[in-house]
Amino acid sequence: MAEEQSYYMTEDGKRKLEEELEELKTVRRPEVVERIKIARDFGDLSENSEYDAAKDEQAFVEARISQIENMIRYAVIIENDDDNNEIVQLGKTVVFEEIPDGDVEEYQIVGSAEADPFEGRISNDSPMAQSLLGKKIGDQVMVQTPGGEFEVKIKEVK
Repeated sequence: MAEEQSYYMTEDGKRKLEEELEELKTVRRPEVVERIKIARDFGDLSENSEYDAAKDEQAFVEARISQIENMIRYAVIIENDDDNNEIVQLGKTVVFEEIPDGDVEEYQIVGSAEADPFEGRISNDSPMAQSLLGKKIGDQVMVQTPGGEFEVKIKEVK
């Protein structure tokens, strides 16, 4: 049997997934079932676009439910050493300055399950996070990204 994947996440990330799962099961799933029932009443299913759309949405909802249940089942909660704010670790937020232009950026390094770069959360599997993990405040690091590489200086870990 294949080894199951671990999903690293914060306690808050797990809570958000549990809330999404509850919403999908108690609200979205019944709505989709009702849409399918109404669409069936329109008659011939072979040319019924409302029925096809509702079935597609049902497949999406069921797949997402399964995905979230799997992520929660194999969740590994990130435990931080709050006393050590010198080293970039999973679950910590890192502030760095790009060299030489001086742009300052801040990202929390989280598991892939809760990564959202637009919200300042990057996956621990991303090239940027891989370049930063284990480094300390003051370190200058060459960061690899799909768009090329650039150098940063770590200013703060929180």
